[in-house]
Amino acid sequence: MTSDGGPEQREETHTLEEKKRFSHSAVNQESRCGASEASDAGGGGRHLQKSKTRDLSSCSHPHRGSRRQVEEPRGPGPFFFFGGTNGAEIVSAYCESRGWTRIHNKHRDDFRLRWCETKSPGSYCNFREGEQLVFQIPNNAVLTTKIGLLSSLREYERVSSKVKHGRGLRRLKMEEFIPTTFRMDVREEREAFFAQQEGVSRMWICKPTGMNQGRGIFLLKSQEDVAAFRLKLQHMEERRADGKLHHRQPQAHVVQHYIQNPLLLKGKKFDVRSFLLIACVAPYMVFFRHGYVRLTCDLYDPGSSNLSAHLTNQYMQKKNPLYSQLKEDTVWSMDSFNAYVNDEFQVAKGLPRDWVLGAFAKRMQHIMTQCFLAVKLKLDCRLGFFDLIGCDFMVDEDFK
Repeated sequence: MTSDGGPEQREETHTLEEKKRFSHSAVNQESRCGASEASDAGGGGRHLQKSKTRDLSSCSHPHRGSRRQVEEPRGPGPFFFFGGTNGAEIVSAYCESRGWTRIHNKHRDDFRLRWCETKSPGSYCNFREGEQLVFQIPNNAVLTTKIGLLSSLREYERVSSKVKHGRGLRRLKMEEFIPTTFRMDVREEREAFFAQQEGVSRMWICKPTGMNQGRGIFLLKSQEDVAAFRLKLQHMEERRADGKLHHRQPQAHVVQHYIQNPLLLKGKKFDVRSFLLIACVAPYMVFFRHGYVRLTCDLYDPGSSNLSAHLTNQYMQKKNPLYSQLKEDTVWSMDSFNAYVNDEFQVAKGLPRDWVLGAFAKRMQHIMTQCFLAVKLKLDCRLGFFDLIGCDFMVDEDFK
């Protein structure tokens, strides 16, 4: 999951229907947040000095690479600030249609809405709870990073397994929706992973915890790959013990069992990007919206050494020499996906008609509900914080 403005989006997929709620209903939290939900970003902001508002701000023109001076608007507002370019046209067009004015000076604090692609303490230091809206909950890493989500789900499963549940939504076991995963930054898990590899040939995918767009991902396809990876980690441990790692600590990784039997669309690997909007955290209000399908340019080949054959996101597909010719074929709407499954698999697999928009959509909501429930008591729940989370789903050939 990634806090999403969102990467690789098509414009139409980010228009959330205001009344389409999570499972078509709001998820409300009656109890207030406790001390355990303190945010590092929010706390750190108290030590920042308030910057003076400037009348002129340097910013990039949305259609050109040059920088120019923009005269900052004044008056009663309301104002909104958008930092970055991803999704800027969508958010700006909506805000302006409501009569809001965009400001470009990031140091101004008289905004009604602040939407930034990248989190920074400055986004929260002068936040006025109940008066302003700020995109990205400060401590959303418990949901948006691979290790954060893994740890939250494990803790939730451990605690909730000891509690008797009523007739509500069934709690899923992690093994039902997450491949076997090991943390490489935890010695016990690291050793357990390598112990399992002796004499066994399985394919694994290694991912850095806090990166997106496929950056830093690599595959472990053989015993030789696993041995080389183990040696690399050992060398890093030795250098750390000797105090030779003076700079920033290397990114922690997780290793997951690679799904080698994915469902294919016209012979190509795909995943589905859906969205979880945490519209309010005091009280909680959460919405679900399925988005679109992302496909590879190449036909699926599990033995391929080309990462773009394994990773479906647009950032990776743009590296494929065929991307300019196949660009329109790398993104499908959910309706197109639904029609294809109806035509190709409904009878052969005994699926109900419109499985994609029915059973599959409900399954995604169920999983996203559980992910949210696993973190909701950890989130910094000040009125005005909200988040848009991109959630990616794969389907195997058994429609699991």
